[in-house]
Amino acid sequence: MIQRVSGGCCNIRSRQFSITPCLYLRCRRLVSEAKPTRKEFVKQKEKTVKESFSRQAFMRTIGAEIVSLEHGKIEIRLPFQPGLTQQNGFIHAGVITSMMDSACGYAAMSVNPENCDVLSVEFKVNLLAPAKGESFVARAAVKRSGRTLIVCAADAFVIQGGDEKLIATMLATIMNIPDRSST
Repeated sequence: MIQRVSGGCCNIRSRQFSITPCLYLRCRRLVSEAKPTRKEFVKQKEKTVKESFSRQAFMRTIGAEIVSLEHGKIEIRLPFQPGLTQQNGFIHAGVITSMMDSACGYAAMSVNPENCDVLSVEFKVNLLAPAKGESFVARAAVKRSGRTLIVCAADAFVIQGGDEKLIATMLATIMNIPDRSST
């Protein structure tokens, strides 16, 4: 039996309403007040991104590190290492692609809902110049964030003598998936 409950500041429809309507609304307000502010959300996402990055063995293996992180943007830097080169002495395209893929994933993670992780589902890479220099940087930004998919773009640069040169670009589609690290 559905009954209409009125009283005080409330007007609620319920089945066998067991608490007073005003208390019900106060509880609802407390729940909504418990939602983090945008600033708190961004700070929590920054922590989540950095924790996830620290667990990524491949980025650690190649010596990549997060240089800057903002809501929807990230920069990852990699120093030159001879062990990451291909036969002509350039950093292998797979290393640059992996760095841009991670940058896109973490840019997406910085804007996705709580309790979600990310997974790359598609990307397109254009290699524009050989990767030879002192260090390399990948900068990624979210282009559009949806409920399920997030589209990101990344550019990779070689740094030599303080100058930057664009060496690769990526367009990636990232999918939100349930976070399995807490299970």
